[in-house]
Amino acid sequence: MTWLRSPGADDDKRSMGVLGVVTGSVRYPGAAVLGVETAWRTGIGYVRLWAPRRVQDLVLARRPETVCHAMDETSGSVDAWLLGSGQDARERDPALRALLLEALGSGAPCIVDAGALDLVRGHAGPTIITPHDGELARLQGAREKPLDRAAAAARVAAELDAVVVAKGAPTHVVTPDGACTTIAARTHRLATAGTGDVLAGVLGALVAGSAAFAAAGDSLASMAAEGVELHGEAAALAAADARPITALDVAEHLPAAVAARLSR
Repeated sequence: MTWLRSPGADDDKRSMGVLGVVTGSVRYPGAAVLGVETAWRTGIGYVRLWAPRRVQDLVLARRPETVCHAMDETSGSVDAWLLGSGQDARERDPALRALLLEALGSGAPCIVDAGALDLVRGHAGPTIITPHDGELARLQGAREKPLDRAAAAARVAAELDAVVVAKGAPTHVVTPDGACTTIAARTHRLATAGTGDVLAGVLGALVAGSAAFAAAGDSLASMAAEGVELHGEAAALAAADARPITALDVAEHLPAAVAARLSR
């Protein structure tokens, strides 16, 4: 099955999913550009971004469809949240911390990356976290990267009651009860900056578009696994004929990867 869908005659922008995004920073604005771009290209109906003005300007230059909010604006209604990409917890100001905690405590599904991982223990709704090996180690209070990524992910998933997408080659999607789906890399060209931000955007779009199912059984893990697969399929299209790629290339090939999945 697929969690992707094409809009029907009765759909509108809200019924296709509303994704709230709190990503990027003055230091790392590109993470927000990549995540928002990706969410749109995966088929989301509505993206709302909370970010500093510089980040907003860069996102709007690339994706003018995006609705932008100041950091102190009320969060409002969204179907899912994408949090933390392109942020550093050591540089987090009180307004950002308050907004992240509000989103995590809202009960809406959350995809939590990078600079919000240290706050994830406060989540109130279905949650996916997307650590790389270094972040996975820190979540366990360790200094060294785990020798067994799947086992480390299982421990973190159980402790945090969250689905863990342990990024790497291969990537492991692990549920709190220990079920693990392992997804082989479609191309090692994904070893380039920003592709994790693209993956987070894919996951955000899938979960926001299927939020009514995100708390049911293994649905959240199934969405996460499909997001990893879709990310790999787009990367493989971008890297055809051994081409070097950038993260934005992966995002730009997502519509073709989505169409291929919907036609199966």
